Amino acid sequence: MNILQICNKPPFPPLEGGSLAMNAITQGLLSKGHKVKVLSISSFKNQVLLESFPEWYLKSTQFESVFIDLKIKILPAFLNLFSSKSYHVQRFISKDFERKLIEILKRNTYDIIQLETLYITPYLSVIRKYSNAKIVFRAHNVEHLIWERIAKEAKNLFKNLYLNHLALTLKKYELSVLNEYDGIAAITKNDADFFNNSGCFKPLTDISFGIDIMKYACDYDYNKIDLFYIGAMNWIPNQQGIHWFFDSVWNLICYKIPDLKFYLAGRSMPNWLLQSKYPNIEILGEVEDAKAFINSKSIMVVPLFSGSGIRIKIIEAMAMGKVVITTSIGAEGINYTNNKDIIIANTIEDFKNAIIEIVNNMERRKMIGENARKLIEKEHTNNLLTDKLIAFYEQILKKSSL
Repeated sequence: MNILQICNKPPFPPLEGGSLAMNAITQGLLSKGHKVKVLSISSFKNQVLLESFPEWYLKSTQFESVFIDLKIKILPAFLNLFSSKSYHVQRFISKDFERKLIEILKRNTYDIIQLETLYITPYLSVIRKYSNAKIVFRAHNVEHLIWERIAKEAKNLFKNLYLNHLALTLKKYELSVLNEYDGIAAITKNDADFFNNSGCFKPLTDISFGIDIMKYACDYDYNKIDLFYIGAMNWIPNQQGIHWFFDSVWNLICYKIPDLKFYLAGRSMPNWLLQSKYPNIEILGEVEDAKAFINSKSIMVVPLFSGSGIRIKIIEAMAMGKVVITTSIGAEGINYTNNKDIIIANTIEDFKNAIIEIVNNMERRKMIGENARKLIEKEHTNNLLTDKLIAFYEQILKKSSL
């Protein structure tokens, strides 16, 4: 098959969740002998730096990108309060990107065009006009659910009203295009069920995030004890969760275990964290090698109360045999068994008790870490998930030929 993969951000280098998920699909399809061309949006937040791209990647993907200024602008953002259109989606509409897309579609014939995230869907009409390819929507999240959950956490009245407006207009758009695709590949079963229950009648499947398990070492010393978190800190749900944990839980932990340390890593670390005075917390910012950082630490704490889709850093940590303590929302998309391969905590008491208990029980740390690795080997191997995606493509192509 000849596949065009259109990305809302650079999928390479694969350093954070979204890019890791997109690159896993690219590499999986290429490994199966399919042709993949990658067209990506570049922005100030997620810049395409071609010097960081290896030659093999540029050659194998025929990579191209177009810059779009995605910065939030105060006046358009304010005026959107009086509009029924989604400001999130409107920011991704660009004449330059449309011209590049038309140019690519005119000179190539594709079997499948995969749209990575909802923010590429404004170009559906252009694709239909210039290509007969089948369009597959790769849903990384149910986008409006993220913003509904963020709005729920907002305490300021005006901020709450504005975030609810963003969530409402995004929901209206997200549901309005559900049946404009030829198929939807959601990243979790929960998301696929949501689309199905929301009136989607097009082919629909759930295909999780997959890894090459051999690239994830699992040789950690379970006698070593520390806590850690890694994630993009310019994503609001990550900030909200960490703020809550440090303010509500951390002092209770320090009182019981005074020597325990917490290591926080991630790009775009906000000033309030960099200037914070929480005890026994080391703010590292962006680390050069995320996998090496995860492998050097012991217990991953993910206090996530908003978001959708799947937390890819949790998958990576579990692949390396780490104990992960997270919320029900943080564990969405993982077919876990609580207290067997992951620990679920949703309240202050849950987190406090779970951390204290696991820190004091080496055998339990080892058991949960080993079971976590087994779960990822069974359900998140990229080779198997790529086969599932290809079968889904073939189903859509076969259906169209009948």
